[in-house]
Amino acid sequence: MASLTLTRVAKSFGANRVIHGIDLDVDDGELVVFVGPSGCGKSTLLRMIAGLESIGEGEIRIGGEVVNRLPPRARDIAMVFQDYALYPHKSVYDNIAFGLRLRKIAAPEIDRRVKEAAGILQIDHLLERFPKALSGGQRQRVAMGRAIVRHPQLFLFDEPLSNLDALLRNEMRTEIKKLHRALRATSVYVTHDQVEAMTLADKIVVLSAGRLMQLGSPADIYHRPASKFVAGFTGSPPMNFLRAQVVRPNGVSMLDLGGDRLALPVAWQAFAASLVGRDVEFGIRPEDVGAEAGGSEHSAIPAKVVVTEPLGAENLVTLQSAGGELTGRFASSMTPRPDDALTLHFDLSRMHLFDRDTGEALRP
Repeated sequence: MASLTLTRVAKSFGANRVIHGIDLDVDDGELVVFVGPSGCGKSTLLRMIAGLESIGEGEIRIGGEVVNRLPPRARDIAMVFQDYALYPHKSVYDNIAFGLRLRKIAAPEIDRRVKEAAGILQIDHLLERFPKALSGGQRQRVAMGRAIVRHPQLFLFDEPLSNLDALLRNEMRTEIKKLHRALRATSVYVTHDQVEAMTLADKIVVLSAGRLMQLGSPADIYHRPASKFVAGFTGSPPMNFLRAQVVRPNGVSMLDLGGDRLALPVAWQAFAASLVGRDVEFGIRPEDVGAEAGGSEHSAIPAKVVVTEPLGAENLVTLQSAGGELTGRFASSMTPRPDDALTLHFDLSRMHLFDRDTGEALRP
């Protein structure tokens, strides 16, 4: 396996700049996930690494070697696509072996590698079948097997689970995680699904409009988002945002949420004093919202129930407050009805503030 380094990598289609100077280091054995909304440039960036798209500016190194001008076949990479790209007239065995035969690997070695990969992926009983006789999950395993047998320096995954139903996606996510742990293969994985990103990644690259918005571990991205965009893209449901202004009556820093006020934690008091009068976005995740029936009290705000969504183990409750609409994640025993009045309490040790104009995170 090998490391991957991107230095000021950029790409334009005519006058339209789609990748803006990306710097990235992927260490040997790491699984890095590119995540972002449709059109953010994640697949284009992956294709540039693979050699399927030319590089406008910058440099890409795989295993320390500059590969800007190398064709895909010379980069020692293996790619798994979302549409499987299997040969319908070839058996599972022959699909997995195809690339090795093109490279004129000896037949005994091909047989060893194919059976080894099939065993790892638990498809050894399917080797004589054809793609039309396989489920979507089985086809994706075959596609991964074809990549594994090549023993490449770098694995590239382009939204490999997007064609599967929810149950199969969950299963295959687990299998990919186990596979990476077994092979310790340097991998870059592209998805628009932030749940996939959070569960699979050693590091996450959050992209927006061709720009790298944040690079970090799943915990960093979730608990210390660098911007409102990153905070709103991670988590399911995503973070709540309420319009607020920082005020400081009687020397106590508070958030004014449309007339309702929250006293900020001690750790925020001094820093918030520098934000007095500033328009901000107050961010809080649904799991950090608590509620009880009744009116408001100090350091809590009143809200009215809009809708309750039962999910079995928990309920998602959409609420309307003076500062805006938000979602709370409550125990299944709490099933408020529309128009019920609740008092919302927040775990302010886990709160976030963002500049309303720039979206940049504000932290003490």
